[in-house]
Amino acid sequence: MSGLDGARPGAVDVESLLSTYRTDAVVQPHDQVRAYAEATTDALASGFTGLRVAAEVTQLVRSPEQRDAFARYEHLIDRYMTSEPFSAMCAYDRSELGSAAVAETACMHPNATEGAAPFRLHAATDAAAALGGEVDLLGLDLFVRAAGRVDLVPDGGEVVLDASELTFIDHRGLLALANLARRLGVTVVLRTSLRTAHRLVDLLGIQGVRVERPA
Repeated sequence: MSGLDGARPGAVDVESLLSTYRTDAVVQPHDQVRAYAEATTDALASGFTGLRVAAEVTQLVRSPEQRDAFARYEHLIDRYMTSEPFSAMCAYDRSELGSAAVAETACMHPNATEGAAPFRLHAATDAAAALGGEVDLLGLDLFVRAAGRVDLVPDGGEVVLDASELTFIDHRGLLALANLARRLGVTVVLRTSLRTAHRLVDLLGIQGVRVERPA
């Protein structure tokens, strides 16, 4: 394979998704994370420093059911990557799926192709999750779906969102966070420097959401 001359045996492996999944397969989020965790352990035991994966996953996100499961998996594997020597890059055929479908999973990544999603809701090392980008009317439905797919773990009755990279959120987005807080029975703490977020929570008396400046 070009560019890999001299690579250590076993350092690169190329497989077809068709050898593992049916074209209509729905990913089982926890099972898939467990499989990559085992593969990472095997790589470390073989003397490698970690495991990196690049996958073209269009066939796994064609249907709404597939995208729902894959988005949940994306958040779980992203959380795994915050503490383990594993990294992954997913590729999607936007011409086949359409921009709206791609955005459902792209928004769960800390990094994505520019314009793939209006915001990013992903795992963080010092918060329940991190939120960046813009949450406005155009992306509200996507944000509500994404917030329902992440597995937010409360700490002392609070769910902290690191929103230091959030550039905009309107009252609809804050109300969506209030609904999330009500559903989880917690207070959502939004750590952001956006003064408008703090003012909107105060002016509208939004319950269940507290805005704090990042440390």
